[in-house]
Amino acid sequence: MTIRVLVNGAKGRMGSEAVKAVEADPELTLAGAADQGDDLPRAIAQAQAQVVVDFTTPQAAFPNAQAIVLAGARPVIGTTGFSEAEIARLEAMTAERGLGGVIAPNFAIGAVLMMRFAAEAARHLPHVEIIEIHHDHKADAPSGTAVKTAQLISQARGRAPAPKVNETELNPGARGTKDTGVPIHSVRLPGHVAHQMVVFGGTGESLTLRHDTIHRECFMPGVVLACKKVMTLDRLVYGLERLLF
Repeated sequence: MTIRVLVNGAKGRMGSEAVKAVEADPELTLAGAADQGDDLPRAIAQAQAQVVVDFTTPQAAFPNAQAIVLAGARPVIGTTGFSEAEIARLEAMTAERGLGGVIAPNFAIGAVLMMRFAAEAARHLPHVEIIEIHHDHKADAPSGTAVKTAQLISQARGRAPAPKVNETELNPGARGTKDTGVPIHSVRLPGHVAHQMVVFGGTGESLTLRHDTIHRECFMPGVVLACKKVMTLDRLVYGLERLLF
C-alpha cells in the first residue's frame, strides 16, 4: 500500500518540485494537486488523500493547515509565517484527532544540520548574529529558517550577552530584528534561492556556519521523509529535526 499524497500549491516553484518528488517515490502516490482558488477540502476528499503537502503563501498557511486537519488528512507544511499561537492551535487540533502533522521552516537536510550545529556552538560562543538571503519573490521576512535558528540558539545559550556599548540605530532596523535576542538581517535579491549564515564571534576568533540552497530539489528528500514519517505520528511536530534526531 502506498501513501496517498495531495500537493497544495502545485503550480508554484516548491509545489511543482514536490509533485515530481512524490511521483518519483515508489512508496508514495500523487493522489491530487491543488492550487490557489481551488476548494481544498473538496480536493482532499476527492483524492482520498492521507497526506497533504502545502507550499503556498504565509497568508494562506494557517487556514490551509486547519482545513487539512478538519478534512482528516495529515499536513506536511513547508510554508512559513506561522505564529506561536497558530502552531499551538494546530498542535491541539491534531492531538485531539490523533493525526500526525509536520511544519518545517526548512526541509533541506543540510539546513537542519546547520541549525543543530548553531545551537551547539551557541553554548560556547554566545555572541552571534544571523544573515539570511533569499530571492526577491519571497513574501515574508525574516525567513522561517532564520527565526527557528534564532529560537534554537536562544534556548541553547540562555540569556543573551550584554551589549558592549549603548547602541543607537540611526535608521530603525539597522541592527536587524531581535525578537529572540539574536539579530537577524534579511536580504532579498534576484539571482538567489535561499542562503543563511550564522556568524559567531569570540575572543580573537570567529566561526561562520553557512548553508546554501543551490536548487529547490534539495528540499525534496525532507518532504518525502516527512510524508512517510507523518503516518506514524499522532500529533503535529514543528521542525524537520524532530524526524531526524
